[in-house]
Amino acid sequence: MPATPPPADPAAVAVPTIGRGRYALILTALTLGGFGIGTSEFAGMGLMPNMVAELGVSEPQVGHLISAYALGVVVGAPLLAILGNGLSRKALLLGLMGFYALGNLASALGPDYHSLMLFRFIAGLPHGAYFGVSALTAVAISPPEARGRAVSLTMLGLTLAILLGTPLATWVGQLASWRWAYAAVAVISLLTVALIALALPSRLAPPAPGGSPRVELRAFNRLPVWQALLIGAIGFSGMFCVFSYLAPTMVEVTGVAPAWIPLGLAGFGLGGVIGNMLGGWLFDRLQFRAALVVLGWAALMLVLFPLAARQPWSLLLATVCVGMMGGLGTILQSHLMDVAGEAQTLAAASHHAAFNAANALGPWLGGLAITAGWGWTSTGPVGAATALAGIGLWLWASRTLARRQACAAAA
Repeated sequence: MPATPPPADPAAVAVPTIGRGRYALILTALTLGGFGIGTSEFAGMGLMPNMVAELGVSEPQVGHLISAYALGVVVGAPLLAILGNGLSRKALLLGLMGFYALGNLASALGPDYHSLMLFRFIAGLPHGAYFGVSALTAVAISPPEARGRAVSLTMLGLTLAILLGTPLATWVGQLASWRWAYAAVAVISLLTVALIALALPSRLAPPAPGGSPRVELRAFNRLPVWQALLIGAIGFSGMFCVFSYLAPTMVEVTGVAPAWIPLGLAGFGLGGVIGNMLGGWLFDRLQFRAALVVLGWAALMLVLFPLAARQPWSLLLATVCVGMMGGLGTILQSHLMDVAGEAQTLAAASHHAAFNAANALGPWLGGLAITAGWGWTSTGPVGAATALAGIGLWLWASRTLARRQACAAAA
């Protein structure tokens, strides 16, 4: 396949002069923000029993709170990216994380179930836009050959949240109240605001190119952009298919005690950390072809999941291997920077909306298979089918890129 064209964002090419210490501090601040967001997103899964007891609702109703947050991500990612058009990336990052702090503080103080539903939706609004702008900022201060690694570092906070943040939030909720977990996320968000304000000079995070919102929307409405988003929304849903039903699978199929469940969740987190770093490394070497490598790996691991679920040791190993699918997020985020043209911020933010669509699609498909009587481990083959669908979308996207590059060369 022909080489991927150079990034459209000039900031990704003209690397500003920046000291190593400040560079590390900026990336630390961006990663910390991602850690807080990831902890808030997944905390509801570990805090579900506590929220059921205090709010007087059922488990499915608490699940609706998680869905409300995901809906906020889907709505807020493109909307806030468009509304923030023309602002410097520093101002946008500060505003988004300040907004996120307020949303989580409101969640901690929500007096009843219905108000909490609204506050979780509001808290989800800045999620996608923050990760998109964070990735663009990291790339703008990094050498071109290290773009994938820079994106993976900004995504590292999200994977660390699964590995560490969610268990810690569960522990805090069990010791005191689930409200303290969301309050802690608000504090982390404010700390991120302080670090970004201190470390990131405005000259290193100018407004994203693209002009008016109309120009960015026109640039966004291009086939390669939509193809990348579809790969994320469909190809990545297999991981969530298995992840969402891991607890009952461990108890009913593997036959372990519920105390083992946090280890399984941590396995996904560890796999996510490994996959995230490998994803950046693969993209720097293979560009868009790296997505095919991850999708192929995912299809194989998901097919093997029913066999692995029979024994505790093999199940834990399988959760790590399936969690490594997280590398696809880094790869597609980096690829979108190459194909989005003047819609850099909108495309980067919409990437996270697509992954939250996968978070909804995967559990829904897995639930259909389980309800049909195919068993708890049917989530593995169902997830493998979505990974194969992602491979089909990748082949389509690759042909589209090849044709466009051929036309550009002939012009």
